[in-house]
Amino acid sequence: MAAVVLVHGLYHRPEHLAVVAEGLRTDGTEVAVPELHRGSLAADTAAVQAVVDALPEPPVVLGHSYGGSVITGVRGAAHLVYLAAFVPDADESAAVLGGASQQLKDAVVVEPDGSTTLHPGLAVDTLYGDCPEPLAARAVGLLRAQAPGCGRGVPQHHSWKETPSTYVICAQDRAIAPGLQRTMASRCTDVREWQTGHSPFVGRPDLVVELLRELVEAQQPAS
Repeated sequence: MAAVVLVHGLYHRPEHLAVVAEGLRTDGTEVAVPELHRGSLAADTAAVQAVVDALPEPPVVLGHSYGGSVITGVRGAAHLVYLAAFVPDADESAAVLGGASQQLKDAVVVEPDGSTTLHPGLAVDTLYGDCPEPLAARAVGLLRAQAPGCGRGVPQHHSWKETPSTYVICAQDRAIAPGLQRTMASRCTDVREWQTGHSPFVGRPDLVVELLRELVEAQQPAS
């Protein structure tokens, strides 16, 4: 059975990707959406690696935003999809690559315990500014706190150097600058550009489902 693994970004949960997951499952595609928030990039990568290793066939693996750093370190994918995501090389973290936009940094609230959250009103505009209001409100309501230091790790392996990959530039993104995305996209084997904000899985899940269907079909043996 064809399989897809969806990897969310910082502050997000698997539930943010639920509409995409269900859209793929209607085709008979097996979909796994592991939860990150394991405390470090290495731990998040290990959690996704365990999911990939448990599948009978190499899956298409999509990473959104920080999820790009995670999938970079994962071995055994058939195809990597970087959705407005970081594509680190040796000794590079997301911050070294250019990191979050100032608008996203301004939305970060540091809590007394050192964890961070996102200011709901600023998060709506930054992450979901192009999404219908009810969907944006639901997405913001799902956001969760991040432990101190999350998102700062450096991958120990770089799968995009040996695995076919597609980068999706979100041209209206306010969280990761589209110019930075275009620079990182040059490391991938294929590039698409969508006129969306940072989170098309909320506002335009059909685009994400269509791309993943295309890539899954490309993995199937010719009959």
